[in-house]
Amino acid sequence: MIRSVSRKLLFGGSSFRCNRLASTLAFVETNKEGSIVPSSLNALNAARGFNNDLVVVILGSNASKAASKLKSSIKCENLKKILVSTDEQFDNYLPEKVGPLLVNLLKDKEFTHFVTASSAVGKNVLPRIGALLDLQPICDITKIVDSKTFVRPIYAGNVISTVECTQAQKLIGIRASAFDPIAEGSSDTAVIEDIATVEGDSSSLQIEWENANLTESERPELSSASKVVAGGRALKDKATFEKLLTPLADVLHAGIGATRAAVDSGFCDNSLQIGQTGRVVAPDLYIAIGISGAIQHLAGMKDSKVIVAINNDPDAPIFKVADFGLQGDIYEIVPELTKKLEKL
Repeated sequence: MIRSVSRKLLFGGSSFRCNRLASTLAFVETNKEGSIVPSSLNALNAARGFNNDLVVVILGSNASKAASKLKSSIKCENLKKILVSTDEQFDNYLPEKVGPLLVNLLKDKEFTHFVTASSAVGKNVLPRIGALLDLQPICDITKIVDSKTFVRPIYAGNVISTVECTQAQKLIGIRASAFDPIAEGSSDTAVIEDIATVEGDSSSLQIEWENANLTESERPELSSASKVVAGGRALKDKATFEKLLTPLADVLHAGIGATRAAVDSGFCDNSLQIGQTGRVVAPDLYIAIGISGAIQHLAGMKDSKVIVAINNDPDAPIFKVADFGLQGDIYEIVPELTKKLEKL
């Protein structure tokens, strides 16, 4: 059962001591090359805060490679074990395949917490685990108060809710932008073990992966980029969007994002959408160009360290959350800004 105990602003992180016999199971994602997805490193840092023994599970063809890389690249004293399955059926993280295996692991009552990043994969897998175990997941956590109390945004981030979970096992989705990545180093004492594939529900559903049509880019991955340049509907069309944003993003080595209105208008791929129904980002620098600042968009970027807004409307809501604002014609300001930055 989950009980809302307060609704107030809470920031920061904490570490606390749990039952010595308790363990935390953390699900870590990898990309096609076997590298750890950045959001999983943030989720691991959050999981480490429970001070339980930490067990990590990595799935897919490159799981063994990723496990070795993880063991030698992060500093986590309480990382005891890395469980791997190299079965290729897990390569695309279909929840119908991944879910039964994670459920089987969580039947071990030693695990009091299950932690995953609130990524597309995490949001796909976590509800299925909750349904199979008859447990209520707690999603998009931005702070861990103690072993059963968590902080998460609701109503597009307009209310911060503190919830207390009295379930024996807590299923937790971490908002990666709210936590730093786990420290670099090595965890030499961690043991890597193979786990068997679970037969049953996953094989009887007759679900298989067909293909994926992905937009490839040399730019930083949007969710982990330290700088983001984003455009709104004011950019009018796809050609203008690319003409204004691409040179500025190139000189800043930044990722490119967009509002839902810009995506719906066909200015860019929907993988670049930032907001309540898109990506949640928290870069060091966020430049909003021609973005009015609807609450749905603010929910996805308002935790950015520095926000720069460029808009010709002095009453645009984006200026209320911006650290720096430039009021004027974006078609004049952005090219001029790009030229000046090129000279630095």
